[in-house]
Parts: sequence; structure tokens; C-alpha cells
Amino acid sequence: MTRKLMMGNEAMALGLVENGVSLATGYPGTPASEILAAVAKSRRLRTDPLHVQWAVNEKVAFEIAYAGAQAGLRTAVSMKQVGLNVASDPLMSAAYMGTTGGFVVISADDPGPHSSQTEQDSRLMAVMAKIPVLDPDSPAAARRMTAMAYQLSEAFRIPVMLRPTTRVCHSRQDVAVDAGVLPGREPAFKRDPLRWAATPKFRLKLHGELEEKLARIAAWPETAPVRHNPKAGGRRAVVASGVAAAHAREALESLGLWDGLPFYQVRQPFPLHTDFIGHLITDYDEILVLEETVGVIEMQIADRHRTRGKWTGGVPRVGELLPEAIVSQIAAFAGCSVEVPQLPVVPGRRPTLCPGCPHRASFFAIRKAAPKGIYTSDIGCYTLGLNLGAVDTVLCMGAAISQAAGFYQAYRHAAKPPPVVATIGDSTFFHAGVPALIDAVVQQVRFVLVILDNRTTAMTGNQPTPASGIGACGETTAAVDIAALVKGCGVGFCRIADPYDVKAFTKMVKEALAYARETGPAVVIARHPCVLEEARRTGRPPGPPPTVTDACDGCGFCVERFECPALVMNADKTRVDIDPILCVGCNVCIQVCPKGAIEEAKDR
Repeated sequence: MTRKLMMGNEAMALGLVENGVSLATGYPGTPASEILAAVAKSRRLRTDPLHVQWAVNEKVAFEIAYAGAQAGLRTAVSMKQVGLNVASDPLMSAAYMGTTGGFVVISADDPGPHSSQTEQDSRLMAVMAKIPVLDPDSPAAARRMTAMAYQLSEAFRIPVMLRPTTRVCHSRQDVAVDAGVLPGREPAFKRDPLRWAATPKFRLKLHGELEEKLARIAAWPETAPVRHNPKAGGRRAVVASGVAAAHAREALESLGLWDGLPFYQVRQPFPLHTDFIGHLITDYDEILVLEETVGVIEMQIADRHRTRGKWTGGVPRVGELLPEAIVSQIAAFAGCSVEVPQLPVVPGRRPTLCPGCPHRASFFAIRKAAPKGIYTSDIGCYTLGLNLGAVDTVLCMGAAISQAAGFYQAYRHAAKPPPVVATIGDSTFFHAGVPALIDAVVQQVRFVLVILDNRTTAMTGNQPTPASGIGACGETTAAVDIAALVKGCGVGFCRIADPYDVKAFTKMVKEALAYARETGPAVVIARHPCVLEEARRTGRPPGPPPTVTDACDGCGFCVERFECPALVMNADKTRVDIDPILCVGCNVCIQVCPKGAIEEAKDR
């Protein structure tokens, strides 16, 4: 047997490819980003067609994959938990209409959160949509559950959610990789308009069928909870799912409670198996439920007198259930004392934009052009414009434009309304910004939109955008021109500039502000490639760092207002030095220094 150390996202991708997926789509978002990229890499295991695609957003990705399942293929869509919000409309309908081929919806949760707006629990979305959800506890389990998900989906003709969390997605485990590979299927769409195009009257009928499916799924033995220590006895039990189950198993062993507390791992948190609920209520007086992040299992047991969990307040409702917390919970539940080591609090360095990032120059110019403005922004690397004082709000994908419109309306009748400048990344603009921009044109909203066009989806791993002309597998695709799209939305002022030329870019933002004050929305496209992606693509080494002259008096302006990691104040705060390891030689800092104390390298 061949084994390979694999990230959880890679293991899920392998599971999809092994189990005959023919159409895989997604939109990048941590912690799910690597899944689709790994599917693309694993295509070599297959000799039959396998289409892999980054879609413009999660809703589109879902609908493409779902159509494939309607045609009888095995398909999958992957996204992060907040992306499922975007795809919620088709998700709800797909649950009613069902599937023909197996359809797996991978929604990766981020308890913590580490890189998300919320730590919402996708299992609640599965409850609302009324589809089954599987909860893996490790990369190997996530891979096995892809096969289980397809079996479940096809047995009941229903979409199935696979819900890994960050600790599953980004942990690594040695996984057997020599399993057989199932080929894809031939498409065979059967027209059935009463199902696939059901009107409200027939949706009522489909809802009834869905409820019947859920009742049968709650009795399906293949996904039933597993009792790991059948010899343990007593009237108290531990029930866990996901990563919490892996931690609970280790905690029970380390505490010497393996033979004293019955331990159940729930693989399918919804619908929770009916017989299992009855067994817990009949056989146990106290039940400790460990799950992330909401008490989905606990609420289905529906007995607060017996359960200790999220709803009763016994288990923390916020943040991850780390191993230390689970040890404490189980020890307290069992009535034994344990000394849990307290992790030291280590002060960290706040995240910042990369050295040479063009967004930093854009934000510097925006503040210079509109020093008293309101700055709405969006989801991406450029959220770190917070550090530069050029980001006031971040709500969700695409909200920079809508919120700019809202602030304009709020101050519209003020004696002196502040300028409003919105920033949005190129990928995010395609994802959710276009409808908001059209609305702003219709309403003649007077604000400036700066589209930060670094030619990639940088924050999640440099995936291509619709403007890149490159697909998920590196193939050539058609490219959408952002400026043409902006003009097609009806915007009268649309200019393109390189933010590395700070003076010219600042001047253009001022021109856009002047136009917006009199007419309506103005758009400036800040176009410069991501330095990391450009270095990877071209292989060119960075240029030599500029030189700090003796004219530097340590005023700190460049460090505080520009915040490039390569600019470092010396120990006695008398001058700034440039870290040659971090510096990429962009030379933007030369334009930023108010004293003219930074000069281009002589040997450039």
C-alpha cells in the first residue's frame, strides 16, 4: 500500500477524483481554496473527461455543478462557509428538486475565525436547506467521506454537504493513495419539467418528498454514529463530531477514561439518526456533546436536562474547541481533576500587505487625494488598507460599492458631504461588484470606485480571475476586459493607471473625485500585477533596494503612513533602514518620503 502525506483539501480532492467526479467547480476562499486546485492536479489519474472550473462566484459555481448532477454525472462544488451564503438560493431549490447523479457540496468552515468574516456553522445551512451533512475529523476521513457522500446522494437523489473545518482542511496526514479510480459517466439528462422546473404547487409536493427522504436518511446505517469503546459502561456518555471527535478520543485516552465513558462519534450531524437519539435518551442520564461551532447535534437530541453542550452553556459557544478545552470539558464532566497547561500569550506582529504590493501605493494615493473621505472596502488582501488608514468599512463581498452608495445617500443633503472612495479587488468586482455598480449608475451616486487590479485572486493563493485568460488547469480561456465591463455598466468616467506612479495616480483620483462631485460614479482601475505572482510567473529576481541617505532624520512618515515591511526604524529611532531581504525594489518609497531621503540604487 502506497501512502502519501496529504493536506486535508488534497485528500478530499483525491476522493472526488477517485469516485468518478466529472465536473468540479468552486470559488476560492480560505480554508477551501486548495480543493479545486488539487482536483485539477489529480486529473492525471483519470483517462476520461473531467471539467474543473473556477467560477465567477459561488452561486454560479453551484449552478454549473448542479446541472451536471441533473444530467446524471457525479459532480462537486467547493467553497468556504461564507461563500455558501452566496450559493444559498440554488441550494434551497436543489434540495427540493433533488439530483440524478451524485452531487457533493463542500463547504469549509472556519471556527476561530482565522480568515473569515464569521465563524458560522454550515451545518445550520444544511438544516435550513434540509440536506444531509457529513462531518469529517481528519484528512483521511474527509477522503473516505467523499465516497460516502456520493453513495448517500445517489441512494436518496439529494445534494449532500461535506463540512470540513480549517483543522481538517489544512492539517496533514499520511493517506493511502493506491485505491482504484472510478470512471466518469455519460450524461443522460431526462426531461422532467414537473421536477426540474417545478411551479409552487409542485414545489409543495417536492417538499413532502424531501421530508420523506430525510426520515429515511436518519435511518440509513452507512452513516450512523460509531461507538468507539463498546466495553465502556455507565450512565454518562460523550458524543462528538468533526475535529472535536478526534480531540475527544485523545482526551479520553490521556485521562484514563476510555473504559469509563462511552464515546460516540457522529458522522452525519444532520439528520441525526432517529434510533441514536432514542438510544441516548433511554440509556444515559448525562450526555456531553462536543461539536463546532453551533449545537446542531445537541438541538436534535432536544433534552436539556440530559445534555451538556453549546445550548446549555456548558461548552463554549465562541471559537474553536481546542484540545485543551476538550480535555477540561471531559474531565469536568467525568468529575476528575486535571491540570491543563495554559498556552502563553505571545504578542504577534499585525498582518500587513506584502513588500511591493501595489495596493499599498493605491491606498497612499487615495488618502492623499481625499484626506477627509469615507473609505469603504471589501474582502481581499486589500482589507489590510486598514493599517494605512484608507479602509473604514468591510462588510462582505461586493459591499464596498453598495456601502459607498449608502454613505452618499446618508450625507446627500449635508452642508458639506465628505468624499466617498470605495476600493474593491478585481476578482471581488467580478464576484459581486457589478450589480452594485449598475445600481450606483442608475441612482447617479457620487463616489469614486478604485478597482485594485493586480491580475489575480491573491489572498487565496493566486487563482485566476475572469480577466486572466487562464483556467483552473492552466488552459487558455477568454478574458473579460474590466474597463469595457465598467463602461458597459454605464460609467462615464473610467481610467486606468499604475499606482506605482504615485504622483500620476493621485492626480487621477483627484480628477475622478471632481467628476463624481458633479456627475455620478467615477472608476479608476489601479493596474499593477501582484509582486508575488509576477515573480513566480516570470522568475525574475527582485530589483536592488533603494538607498536611504543621510538626509533621513527618522521622522517615521514612511514607516507609519506607508507601512512597507522592508522599511525598518532603527533602534534609537534616528533613521529608517531598508531590509534587503524583504525589499523587492519597487522604489515606491522614494516617492513617499517627504524629505527626499530615499534614492534609487546607483547600480540599478
